Amino acid sequence: MEQVRSVSGNIVDLATEEIYPGTLEINDDRITNIRRDKSPYDTYILPGLIDSHIHIESSMLAPSEFARIACIHGTVAAVSDPHEIANVLGIEGVDFMVRNGRSVPFKFFFSAPSCVPATPFETSGASLGLRETEELLKRDEIKYLGEVMNFPGVLANDPEVMGKVRIATGLDKKVDGHAPGLRGNDLRKYVEAGISTDHECLSREEAREKLGCGMKIMIREGSAARNFDDLAPLIEEHPEGCMFCCDDLHPHDLIGGQINSLVKKALAAGLDRMKVLRCACMNPVLHYGLELGLLQTGDFADFIVIDDFARFTVLKTVINGKLVSADGKTFIPKVKTEALNNFSTDRKRPSDFLLKEKGGRLQLIEAFDGQLITGRTFARPKVERGFVVSDPGADILKIAVVNRYRDRPPATGFIKGFGLKRGALASSVAHDSHNIVAVGVDDEDLCRAVNLVIAQKGGLAAVCGEREELLPLPLAGIMSSEDGYEVAERYSALDRMAKELGSSLSAPFMTLSFMALLVIPTIKLSDKGLFDGERFEFIDLFETAD
Repeated sequence: MEQVRSVSGNIVDLATEEIYPGTLEINDDRITNIRRDKSPYDTYILPGLIDSHIHIESSMLAPSEFARIACIHGTVAAVSDPHEIANVLGIEGVDFMVRNGRSVPFKFFFSAPSCVPATPFETSGASLGLRETEELLKRDEIKYLGEVMNFPGVLANDPEVMGKVRIATGLDKKVDGHAPGLRGNDLRKYVEAGISTDHECLSREEAREKLGCGMKIMIREGSAARNFDDLAPLIEEHPEGCMFCCDDLHPHDLIGGQINSLVKKALAAGLDRMKVLRCACMNPVLHYGLELGLLQTGDFADFIVIDDFARFTVLKTVINGKLVSADGKTFIPKVKTEALNNFSTDRKRPSDFLLKEKGGRLQLIEAFDGQLITGRTFARPKVERGFVVSDPGADILKIAVVNRYRDRPPATGFIKGFGLKRGALASSVAHDSHNIVAVGVDDEDLCRAVNLVIAQKGGLAAVCGEREELLPLPLAGIMSSEDGYEVAERYSALDRMAKELGSSLSAPFMTLSFMALLVIPTIKLSDKGLFDGERFEFIDLFETAD
């Protein structure tokens, strides 16, 4: 990679909210001098973009491969919670993310995951208790405590949850939040515990209340959950309190854009340029105390060059004085990825997914496009030979979660909203414990899709009769070691097949991956059964309406 010695353009100084023609002089990784020039330039220099909250694992790429693509879009840093791999491999997984991230000139800032396992109501591959969390937080490379999803634990003064928060605050490290819908006295108690951010606001009013309590609000556009349209007006009202994040971004979406996409959208909406860039480039640095440059003399030479603010095309990305991308091409070399996994379950049979009819109505999970939350609805079951089966005509499909860590019978339920008319989908990317989650029209295809994932020790599969598409994810069962563009192409093929099978969801596999996420209401399915995320208890599949 080329060492950049100097670069000229219209410099965007977010500290003074000034734009002026100038030249940066660079020595090694630092800006040594900024010279003001007389005539304006055709291009603009601004601090690099930062993803303020992302799970790198959701890109299905190792950190080094994520960096190769993200830098093309002008992203120079990611505040990343390795919660996904920690649920599979514990500290070993966190160590891998840090080690692999260091192998490339991209700035990863990792957390100590706070909720591993996320709840005691599912089977995970590892556990991070107080001792393990303190060990991580004491490391210089671990910058904060990852999102505290167990907000009921905070409200109930759970000793382990509160112990982790106190360790982080005692070490002067930030604590990320995750509290959809939390308001009023409960919200105040959550914030007073020391939790400083949230990326799960369900409405603008909720976000305003959280800002009023001192929280930073992350405006999110991921592959499944998007709240930009609802929350973007807050950028004008509270420019110091907002940041941009992707949270979970599948590979084909990463190819298309990252934080730059949110910036373009905000600028196109007519929002104030400096306020938008403050959210994208500056606020994460100030909040987390990141070692990143903001175009000041003595800063790290971390910046991007764009054509103009109308198109916001990233022409160059520079990190620590190194040219890491230009004109849509990455210069970060591909890194060989070590192998690690935690996957142990036997192949299943179609009969394992049979569900006897017990009388009463079915209590259904209802999936919503672009949302992590689900609804609760009821329906009369379709019964064949004493067993409840899918009813694709009514958009009622069987859903199953298979324990990937031990050989156990699948948990089964029914879901509305996927729209499949035939075939089945299966995935070992299944937040938070990453067991196998599958949805299908019949037990034969459902079983076949699950077995394809088992055979690869992780992956995504779509099947219909003899037809199949597969993306192996042998790295912890949630990531690929292959080239990011190849992974994106294979993921796109799976996405197309899911839609050809009838799904009307914009991101079927992303939505599927959240159907076992118990900490997001209303009801979900774990490997142990149907779960009410509001009451935090298991519920019966056969239920009468309230």
